[in-house]
Amino acid sequence: MEKSRSETLMTTLGFRPETGRLYDRVLPLAGRTLDDVAAALGTTPQRLEEDFAPLREFDIVSVADGRLVVLNQTDVVARMLAVTAGRARDNHDRLLNISRAMPYVAGTAARAASAEPSDEHPIDGELFSSRYMPETLETLVEGTTGDLLWLRPDQWAMPWEDHMTGVVARAIATGRRCRAIYPVRAVAEASVAVAARAEAGEEIRLLPDVPTRLLVIGTTHALVPEPLGHTSSPRIMVRQRGIVEAITMLFEQLWARATPVADFERARRGAGQRSFLLEQLAVGAQDEQIARRLGVSLRTVRRRVAELMAELGADSRFQAGVEAARRGWL
Repeated sequence: MEKSRSETLMTTLGFRPETGRLYDRVLPLAGRTLDDVAAALGTTPQRLEEDFAPLREFDIVSVADGRLVVLNQTDVVARMLAVTAGRARDNHDRLLNISRAMPYVAGTAARAASAEPSDEHPIDGELFSSRYMPETLETLVEGTTGDLLWLRPDQWAMPWEDHMTGVVARAIATGRRCRAIYPVRAVAEASVAVAARAEAGEEIRLLPDVPTRLLVIGTTHALVPEPLGHTSSPRIMVRQRGIVEAITMLFEQLWARATPVADFERARRGAGQRSFLLEQLAVGAQDEQIARRLGVSLRTVRRRVAELMAELGADSRFQAGVEAARRGWL
């Protein structure tokens, strides 16, 4: 059975299919009392209130003066775009906060004068320098257990990339899972290195930009630059479980937003290029950025964007995103 248009829109925006179907059913009932809506849907007001929870979280559905208020599809897209932009800002702020918190890892922060010594415990971790980073990483990976999580904005340009690929391959061969996020430019600039990691069994996804280097091992270790970014040394080794878990949560949020390499390659070849262009326009990417990510000329990108907007009958990129979502293209 073919999905309804609104269900396609809602599931694309991240809602479960049953939530999409509920939205589809209540949209034409907007303006009625909650009791009338419940009766029309063959349920109770209490059960309906529970079912509305995912939609009420984003104010897509609300009750005002006892009557149901439901955002139309255009307003739903605008709301979710705003939510996504807010989450992106939050992720950026979390990275900055983690960076600012790192000086406390070694326990060197000033202690409050009124605190009792027995109330204070140093955080497990240290700041260290290493002239030969592969040796440090190899010892760390082979001396631990747990899955490996990497943010790799530029490490593939290092002379020891082949060495580390071997370390990763051996870890995966023992049953450990390895996931890594690369910037999209790595597909063009380091295709051999990316292919080698994929061949070793590494799961790879892409983001327009990766803000810092990072390695997380299970729930026991996290390795980040000091300061946060692309520096090789010094680095902070964190073993405090709460901090490791917080950094892991950040990685998982980035992983959920990232694009699998296979999907990106289909977009480059043209099979999924329309969807890729729409996604890039939705996040505000400039033509120059899209051209680099697709590996095509700026002129080609501008022509394809113009053709896409004409096909959608849109006068602006935002309108194109709204209309594409309405049609179920996103």
